[in-house]
Amino acid sequence: MPIIVPKDIPASKILKSENIFVMNEVRAEKQDIRPLEIAILNLMPTKEVTETQIMRLLSNSPLQVNITLISTESYVGKNTSLEHLNRFYKSFSDIKNRKFDGMIITGAPVENVEFTDVKYWKELQAIFDYAKTNVTSTLFICWGAQAGLYHYYGIEKHPLPEKLFGVFKHKKLVNYDKLLKGTDDRFFMPHSRHSTVYIEDIKKCKDLVLLATSKEAGAAIIRSKDDKFIFITGHAEYDRETLELEYLRDINKGLNVPVPVNYYVNDKPGEIKMSWVSTANVIYMNWLNHYVYQATPYEIDEI
Repeated sequence: MPIIVPKDIPASKILKSENIFVMNEVRAEKQDIRPLEIAILNLMPTKEVTETQIMRLLSNSPLQVNITLISTESYVGKNTSLEHLNRFYKSFSDIKNRKFDGMIITGAPVENVEFTDVKYWKELQAIFDYAKTNVTSTLFICWGAQAGLYHYYGIEKHPLPEKLFGVFKHKKLVNYDKLLKGTDDRFFMPHSRHSTVYIEDIKKCKDLVLLATSKEAGAAIIRSKDDKFIFITGHAEYDRETLELEYLRDINKGLNVPVPVNYYVNDKPGEIKMSWVSTANVIYMNWLNHYVYQATPYEIDEI
């Protein structure tokens, strides 16, 4: 089944070129089926890139998915045009009286800032509270995961001595958890962050289950025991070139940054080893199926 996106959004053309079934709203309305309503709160500065990455993963499912893009009102970044934001994004005020089957909250490049000092923190707290009662299941990515763990469970983030940057091996801790069904016992996922949450803090919280860890990246995938929240501290959604573009950006700024770990063949800039795409597709498909579709009521207002 297709992913439903606005007809003229740039992601539509990109996804179609990859042979992904994209449907616009007009055609979707003619089908006798209720699509899953998925909201994406996009906190990343390069919104067009991030929205395309996530839509690509949500499309790999037999379920019809209708996307609503959300951006913050209390802070407007400078890297996405106002034309794009005004045309394709809604504010929390626009959607706060709606219900959603699922929500995805992205990361943001504010890991070195205290949560309470983030310009849109109060607005984000309101969205977190909203998600608890108006969304069947919410998936949090990278800094979004750290912020969610802090808001709901009081788990602090901690600065790393140096940036965690590369593709790292992870160990699955729960063999038959629905989220990781179909993944290998060891799998890879990119990380790009300056802070972390401690494994022992996750384990001490009676409301959380630690699903996967990494020797280098620490706590990687966590879910709440009531299945309402999934926290992924890495970036399974990243494209092949995402880490390279970030690396080259920092090099061009004159920064002394290391080559991303386990990303290039022979660990030298050149050929990229994309070792995480199958895991990413499985995780997002499992989330949509087991934590959203199988759990959400047919009448969405009953959430």
